[in-house]
Amino acid sequence: MSDHQVFTAEQLATMDTIIARYPKSRSAIMPLLHFVQSIDGYVTPRGIESIALKLDLATAEVTAVSTFYTQYKSEPVGEYHVGVCINTLCAVMGGDAIFEAACDQLGIKNHETTKNGKVSLERIECNAACDFAPVVMVNWEFFDNQTPQSVKEMVDDLQNGKPPVPTRGPNTLRTWKENSAVLAGLSDGLANEGVQAGPATLRGLNIAQGQDKK
Repeated sequence: MSDHQVFTAEQLATMDTIIARYPKSRSAIMPLLHFVQSIDGYVTPRGIESIALKLDLATAEVTAVSTFYTQYKSEPVGEYHVGVCINTLCAVMGGDAIFEAACDQLGIKNHETTKNGKVSLERIECNAACDFAPVVMVNWEFFDNQTPQSVKEMVDDLQNGKPPVPTRGPNTLRTWKENSAVLAGLSDGLANEGVQAGPATLRGLNIAQGQDKK
């Protein structure tokens, strides 16, 4: 199969632009996986084959990367993919209760998607934001200090096409496909929007700076 049979000329040119950023072409596997995910919504066989052709690799090599990292999906997810952290600190702070509340509200379980395709749900081992536990991410954007009730309201809004504003990051919650393009390295122009680091994250820095002044 030729890659020219499955993606548009513009998409193929974007792939070439991504590859050109790296001294060794195979280093572009991960951003290319995000890019094909931004087109199809998940990593499809045509995406795997096209990346392999572009990088002169075996499809097994590309597949190995796509199945190792959990950000790459082998099946379609919702327009808004909700990841509830249930790892140590978030669990202690109520992560499991939050996850159960989301399941009950949406009528789905882990790794399932609502019938209308709007929302999917995943238990996440760590969202790397322990200073704001319990944390939920939607399309990898942060929603900090959540409760079962706040998450019920959030997923209702997502179901009804009214995406809430992330606690930190851009002032608009982008779709799964749109944020996959950002993870591929394609700018959406929103990098400087919103809160970048909250008070809890900066507390140690502020203490250190205060000590330096002394």
